[in-house]
Amino acid sequence: MALFALAAAGGAVAFVPLLTVLLPQRIADLQGGEDVAVLAQVTFFGAVVASLANIAAGMVSDRTGTRRGWILAGLALSSVLLLAAGEARSAGELVLLVMAWQVGLNLMLAPLMAWAGDCFPDSQKGMLGGALALSPALGALAGSLVTYGGLVALEARLWLVAMLVAALVLPAVICGGGRTRPELMRPRPSVRPGALIPSDEAVRRMWLARFLVQVAEGGMFAFLLFWLRSLAPGFSENTAANIFSLVLVCAVPLSLLLGRWSDRHARPILPLAGCALLCSTGMLVMATAGTLAMAIAGYVIFAIAAAIFLSLHASQTLRVLPAPEHRGRDLGLFNLTNTLPAMVMPWLTVLLVPGFGYSALFVLFALLSLASAGLLASFARPVGSPAT
Repeated sequence: MALFALAAAGGAVAFVPLLTVLLPQRIADLQGGEDVAVLAQVTFFGAVVASLANIAAGMVSDRTGTRRGWILAGLALSSVLLLAAGEARSAGELVLLVMAWQVGLNLMLAPLMAWAGDCFPDSQKGMLGGALALSPALGALAGSLVTYGGLVALEARLWLVAMLVAALVLPAVICGGGRTRPELMRPRPSVRPGALIPSDEAVRRMWLARFLVQVAEGGMFAFLLFWLRSLAPGFSENTAANIFSLVLVCAVPLSLLLGRWSDRHARPILPLAGCALLCSTGMLVMATAGTLAMAIAGYVIFAIAAAIFLSLHASQTLRVLPAPEHRGRDLGLFNLTNTLPAMVMPWLTVLLVPGFGYSALFVLFALLSLASAGLLASFARPVGSPAT
């Protein structure tokens, strides 16, 4: 599990520094200044390709019955294309290379996450979710490392990212042979004895619950600095980045504790419902904040709860999927909850913020998180109870 957690973190290290810092900088270098239109094209088309590639890669790994070979192929392809993107000579070439890089990245990520379902039984899903909280934390720290002034030369940053990803992913792949558990490869009945909620209904609720929280989380990820500067003009971008990184680091031990608690008490869904409720609370604090300190406090509540929710949800999703032979494909469909919010969230912001301010946006996000909590609370009973 420790090696798998590092490999999953390698996936975050692969894309967080590039998409948040290195790609915007490369666009500025090519265009002679910030170009929001090009960045929007890269983000939108990259999200579309990532969505399709993740589903396709999951299906291929299902069909072939092997995961590790595809993980290695994706690692090699994404690394080569990452370095090629750094050599792009035009904005159009950069867009195409990033789209191709998304194919390679998801060729690695889709089989990797499906492999977790092949290896870890339900009794370990909570701890697995806690371990997955390491991914966003290491991704944020990697972004800080490769951009730290004077530490890494500009031309070496993408090389460093590629080497970090390989160092994190390869140990699990090399040492992971024979880890698949035969009992985890048997199909589960769609309706289990005594169940009030068929597994396909549980899948739909889990999908929608994650999507609603991801819309809120994606909105905050994109507009955190703008919002803080609306409260305190001149708010430092470095301070915002430090708050973001600190939140993700704090979420790791809390996710591990909650994940372990959920395993020991057979309550896999209850922590998810509780975290979604905390997300809603944090958003309401932010919506009503009159001071910078209150605003940051509300953000910290929301961001820690969201980070815990997303990591634990990723592992507990494996619990409800009924068909191991289609695990990679089904996880690809769940991956849409990560990519679709990137397409939905900008429109919500454009519709609400100019006329009603950020408070209206946060109230909407609070309602979405509250709806997510309601969806999950409806079947957050102990494993083995009549409604499980």
